[in-house]
Amino acid sequence: MNLDQILFERSSGNIGPNVFARLQTTKLLSSFRPAPRFRFDGGERAVGGNAGEGSSSIAGARAAGDGGEQTDSRPLSLWAHQAGVTALALERFDGRILISGGSEAAIKLWDLEQCSNPASSHTHQPVAQIPRAADNEPSASGHRYGITHLSFYPFDSAAFLSCSYDQTLKLWSTEAARVSGSFNLGAKVYTHAISPIASHLLVACGTQHPAVRLVDLRSSSAVQSLLPPGQVGGSAGATLAVAWSPRHEHVLATGAVDGGVRIWDVRRASGLVGLLDQEDSLGILHPGRARGAEGGVGGVGELHGRGVRLSARAHTGPVNGLTWTDDGAHIISAGHDCRIRVWDAATGANTLASFGPNIRNSQLARLTMFVSPTGLTPPNKELLFFPNESEILVMDLHEGSIITRLRGMGPAVAAVRALRGGERTIKNRLTSVVWRGAGGGGSSSGVVMGGTNAPGGLYTSHLDGQIRAWLPQLEGLDEEAEDESREEVAEVRAKKRKVLDDAFRSLMGKQITFT
Repeated sequence: MNLDQILFERSSGNIGPNVFARLQTTKLLSSFRPAPRFRFDGGERAVGGNAGEGSSSIAGARAAGDGGEQTDSRPLSLWAHQAGVTALALERFDGRILISGGSEAAIKLWDLEQCSNPASSHTHQPVAQIPRAADNEPSASGHRYGITHLSFYPFDSAAFLSCSYDQTLKLWSTEAARVSGSFNLGAKVYTHAISPIASHLLVACGTQHPAVRLVDLRSSSAVQSLLPPGQVGGSAGATLAVAWSPRHEHVLATGAVDGGVRIWDVRRASGLVGLLDQEDSLGILHPGRARGAEGGVGGVGELHGRGVRLSARAHTGPVNGLTWTDDGAHIISAGHDCRIRVWDAATGANTLASFGPNIRNSQLARLTMFVSPTGLTPPNKELLFFPNESEILVMDLHEGSIITRLRGMGPAVAAVRALRGGERTIKNRLTSVVWRGAGGGGSSSGVVMGGTNAPGGLYTSHLDGQIRAWLPQLEGLDEEAEDESREEVAEVRAKKRKVLDDAFRSLMGKQITFT
């Protein structure tokens, strides 16, 4: 159904406003395309280049960006973080402030509404920067090693959180770009999460240690450690993914190196209430839970009483991706076994959704995938946006079919600035992806998508130092672009025809004699 038909059905009353909005937003969700006209310049210059070379290369990059062509195969002269971008976060209220973290431990803040017209080219400049702390200044406010994860405070964009390989979690003031609190967890911090609905201010941190650490922002201390039963020796390995339930404020899901996805109730002394089992497609029935609650005595015995196997595993490899749908009905996990699994959150059943053999996931780092916000698509038609190392796969969440592939991630191998000076060569890959909508980063306030200056958007970070933008294609703009491209193609063909005609006439106009 095209736009004219949808408008006619809407005006005639055959479809309501919510259905009309879902039809449109579903089309937009499957129409994302690269937007190379948006660049992010962190102010860094090429290693060994003089000021003149840097200035001329920037001018050339902007000129290329004005042409609207994807030119990621050429050498890039603008970087958001020249050492590589490792983390992104976008505030959920206006979808305006974007935060990036780099391998060099710096954090930069960007205003996405610096450009009022999404159809024109623009090079974003950071509105604030937090530099790396020097090695001889351990008490400095910045991080000393690479940033692993960034997130905004869920109730107010005036604060955000960061964690790093330097074993710290930090709380920042967004407006002042100044640290408000720092927590040393004694192990490398891979990820963190704060509940989007809870009255408590607990931050769950996944670290190199098998225990999940809970940091209370009110008391400014680590108040609790969640350690699986029987894992005192640390056989579960590091925790790479954590995600709070969007419906139950005390329920937390975690993914570990041993392939386990564990469900916790942080109010309980034992904590662990379940494990997701890839071999279980039925789930735990409520009567079984009731019997376990009556006959169990807590800990391992209670888990056995409710039919939970302590040996259950969600994946056969480390689990580094974990997220919930907005309504809390499903949990999505991703592991190094190159599998994505969708779980019924109420019963823990594996829904057996198959995403095929195209999944790539091999990095021992947090993987940021997300599901399209509730309300943008019809029920049970949500889309999963999955960072597939060198592309974004947009897939049907419940059927696993690929809707579209977003490609154009830059060179496969890139030279980036080394921490100690000079350059090093790395394999380029996508490190983080964030959703921009009217409801921001992963949560929806209705059937609307987009900020004040765009119909929606995705922003991705990459190890080649770039932040790339992806925008949905509007029908009117598509038609105009097609008309322009047709005119250009016709003009090129006319020129080629003229050249061939001139060559033919020049040959035919001369008498050629063979002797």
